[in-house]
Amino acid sequence: MEQLLGINEIKALYPDEWVLLGNPEMDNSQIDVVSGIPIYHSKDKKEVCYIGRSKTVDFDKITLIFTGNFSKTRKITGIFNRIKQ
Repeated sequence: MEQLLGINEIKALYPDEWVLLGNPEMDNSQIDVVSGIPIYHSKDKKEVCYIGRSKTVDFDKITLIFTGNFSKTRKITGIFNRIKQ
């Protein structure tokens, strides 16, 4: 099994990538990831979701993080754009 790494180590190893983490440990607020076991990583979020899925069976909890910064011009789109009122 892989080794538990702190969030700073994960960011250094996989800069600007999506990282699937097994058994993540959260801070006291239960919002921010403190550490976890990297399962799969890629620049492509969909790749991590599809390929990484089969690698999660040995973990109680999983989470997906992005180790880079989102651009300020990035638009958030999704289901809300498809709902007509």
